[in-house]
Amino acid sequence: MAVKEKYMKEALRQAKKAAEAGDVPIGCVIVYKDKIIARGYNKRNQQKTALGHAEIAAIRKASKKLGDWRLEECTMYVTLEPCPMCAGAIVQARIPEVVIGAMNPKAGCAGSIINLLQMDRLNHRVRMETGIMEEDCQKLLKDFFKDLRQKKKAEKKSSNES
Repeated sequence: MAVKEKYMKEALRQAKKAAEAGDVPIGCVIVYKDKIIARGYNKRNQQKTALGHAEIAAIRKASKKLGDWRLEECTMYVTLEPCPMCAGAIVQARIPEVVIGAMNPKAGCAGSIINLLQMDRLNHRVRMETGIMEEDCQKLLKDFFKDLRQKKKAEKKSSNES
């Protein structure tokens, strides 16, 4: 198995934890010197905060582990293209490389809507690779939302029958 797939599989494991907790399944790992030093998954609903993103959790943990806010020798693996907040945090943390599973045409800021990770006017630019285990990442999200719609439909039907 290729190295990038190995780490993306771990990011997918993190995403599954989010789904199990009822949050949108997005997972992230940060690698330093060929070792995972931080993991994160989406906890927006659990924590009741817009800041509960997988990337933010992983950046916090990696910074604590390395004792520095600069994550200059790290690579981030994330199952879904980062949003504006997370893309900004990646640039601010000086992460040099991000590996992305699925792109996010509705909110992605690593090329879908805007590319904050490689903006010339910012003081740091990030190397990117996209499409690593893309089908697996997309399937997890699609299945989650399909199940969510079915649950809502069943709840609505149940409340209408009452």
